[in-house]
Amino acid sequence: MAFYASIGKKAIRLYKALPGHVANRFQAALYKEVLYLVQQGVLSVEDADAAICYGPGLRWGVIGPSLQWHLGGGPDGIHHFMEHLMQPLAGMIAALTPPNITDDLKQSVVDGVLREAQNRSVEQLSKQENQVLMGLLSLRERVGL
Repeated sequence: MAFYASIGKKAIRLYKALPGHVANRFQAALYKEVLYLVQQGVLSVEDADAAICYGPGLRWGVIGPSLQWHLGGGPDGIHHFMEHLMQPLAGMIAALTPPNITDDLKQSVVDGVLREAQNRSVEQLSKQENQVLMGLLSLRERVGL
């Protein structure tokens, strides 16, 4: 752990082996819901990305979801969240349904991503992402607002 910290990385300790990287598993769980919502016609690929970028994505870049719940609980923090807000969240979690990965769904995602990319290459998008992460470009400039 000290080695990774010395080279500017943040290591996490796993207490049990499992397939895949933990961060990738979190991404997959979120993307599962994005795909489901797109497939159900709830929103577009572009709007799903915007909802994450301007919603939890901004906050999660600063502190993780559990600490966000602590803030969301108000003055009593996580205790209030668990007592009064976890039940509605539990209901929402129970209602989550996996998407049916079809060729049509894959094409919908491809079409939406290409619209959102606005003819910018993968290299251009990567450079813009890095500029935002390094604080050289505001989020508004990235999305062209």
